[in-house]
Amino acid sequence: MSDIAINVDNVTKLYKLYDKPSDRFKEALGFTKEKKYKEHYALHNLDFKVKKGECVGIIGTNGAGKSTILKIITGVLNPTEGEVKIDGRISALLELGAGFNMEYTGIENVYLNGTMIGFSKEEIDAKLDDILKFADIGDFVYQPVKTYSSGMFVRLAFAVAINIDPEILIVDEALSVGDVFFQSKCFKKFEEFKKLGKTILFVSHDLGSISKYCDRAILLDKGRKLTEGTPAEVIDEYKKVLVGQMDEAQKGGAKKSDLPEGQLWRSNYVINPNWEEYGDHIVDIVDFAIVDDDDNYTSTLVKNKEFTIKLKIRANQDATNPIVAYTIKDIKGTDITGTNTMLEKKDIGDLKAGEERIVSFKQNNCLQGSQYLLSLGCTRFENDDFQVYDRLYDICSITVVSDKNTIGFFDMNSEIGIISNAK
Repeated sequence: MSDIAINVDNVTKLYKLYDKPSDRFKEALGFTKEKKYKEHYALHNLDFKVKKGECVGIIGTNGAGKSTILKIITGVLNPTEGEVKIDGRISALLELGAGFNMEYTGIENVYLNGTMIGFSKEEIDAKLDDILKFADIGDFVYQPVKTYSSGMFVRLAFAVAINIDPEILIVDEALSVGDVFFQSKCFKKFEEFKKLGKTILFVSHDLGSISKYCDRAILLDKGRKLTEGTPAEVIDEYKKVLVGQMDEAQKGGAKKSDLPEGQLWRSNYVINPNWEEYGDHIVDIVDFAIVDDDDNYTSTLVKNKEFTIKLKIRANQDATNPIVAYTIKDIKGTDITGTNTMLEKKDIGDLKAGEERIVSFKQNNCLQGSQYLLSLGCTRFENDDFQVYDRLYDICSITVVSDKNTIGFFDMNSEIGIISNAK
């Protein structure tokens, strides 16, 4: 008996992209021999295996092919070439509620969805109490689903998918549904699956969850598998993809901090299209970078590792003792932390017109695993005179990867002592 639960063998998924619907129609009826479409490979010769009892994560940028391969594995899509072999009964958390009938009640949809997954009425009967308890939507289960809030809808859909005791669980970004209390319950159920030795294939942009829960990880890029290995190894490679340096890294090229002459540091980052700037521009912030503990340009940082934020400023006129600052906010706009050269008692000194300075802030990262926004500033403050030279608000995002989050924004890195039989 094989120990392989999922075998993806040389799978390719090709889409034909037409400029207009009439071109598809003409080709289908044989009215034209001219090629009217462009070929787009969502997946290209993809191979990997998942062993029984293994939890494997799939990561990659948008458009890498992650959701496409999950849909092929679950039978929603057919591959253009190659095949997928499955040994075990699957429950998939993909597009939650995709099989629900909006006119049916919650109870009726539980049976409908369970039957579509492949379970008998008797099996659903045995799990019904667990499903309703997990969903926790009260008497709304007897009302048509079209009357549900979006939160109640996904709670019921998630409860059906995760409580019917599958042998293989396929998860696509579904553990972030509902409020914080329901999310906590979802993660507990996920951990329970792992302890029971279920096979799990897990796609997520939450690198902290990939690091915490997965035994292995697979990195996809533009429909191809770049690498697979331990979560830590694959996340490191993913960081290179995010800054467009994977090819150089695979060739044994330079560190990310070594750039071609004239190339800006900021070219390694996805700049927020909605960032704001203001100031009198006597001094400008002309470049910035985030550098990890391995000397790589990146916007993905590992908790409890050192990283550096550096800025390059240039004076357009003579300037008196500029103050350089950074601020990190959460995605709701709350200031989480930050500092500046004045608070740190570091004097930059006066600048002559055309003169430049590079200012770096090196620190240990004790932020919780999450996404943040980075703002930068250059100002002047002397007595009661405050002057803004240049401020860049929410210029780019920072992702912190963590396999252990505590309460709040920071981890105090507590050391716990336990004394047995204390008197």
